[in-house]
Amino acid sequence: MKKQRCGWCVGDPLYEAYHDEEWGVPVYDDATLFEFLILETFQAGLSWITVLKKRENFRKAFDNFDYNTIVKYDASKVEDLLQDAGIIRNKLKVKATITNAEAFVKIQEEFGSFSKYIWDFVDGKPIKNTIKNYKEAPGNTPLSDAISKDLKKRGFKFVGSTVIYAHMQATGMVNDHEVSCFRYHEV
Repeated sequence: MKKQRCGWCVGDPLYEAYHDEEWGVPVYDDATLFEFLILETFQAGLSWITVLKKRENFRKAFDNFDYNTIVKYDASKVEDLLQDAGIIRNKLKVKATITNAEAFVKIQEEFGSFSKYIWDFVDGKPIKNTIKNYKEAPGNTPLSDAISKDLKKRGFKFVGSTVIYAHMQATGMVNDHEVSCFRYHEV
């Protein structure tokens, strides 16, 4: 029997695997939260499938998203990244990755972990929405507006409300699986 999935992922094996195994699953690990945050910032203005197809290249290029290594990147490393055809070569986004790694570490120092900081916005548990069709899912919410504003105040770049809402969906802070999707009750 064929699994009922959210409409946005149907038909593409890479999308379906991402949907089935990762999207909407609550993430409390700082390293994974950072990876998703950086991937979401690179996705700004592009489709998620574009980023997903380049994910392994991003991992190699950005030292497996090790924020403690990324904070040490210099101009030479930025130039190397801008020559890497395996990633999205946007100078502002590459530089923002370094800036965001620095801000990420500062949040860890202040709150003990980025996870504690970000999950406090939802009292530590996912918001479960009742989406019937993925096209009904919001692009942003007052909560993503507030998180975006706070992150920007802390020095983050490319973290507009839409990027933050996508991050919330990806990391399970919000469950936007369609109610008919087999994952809706699993996450």
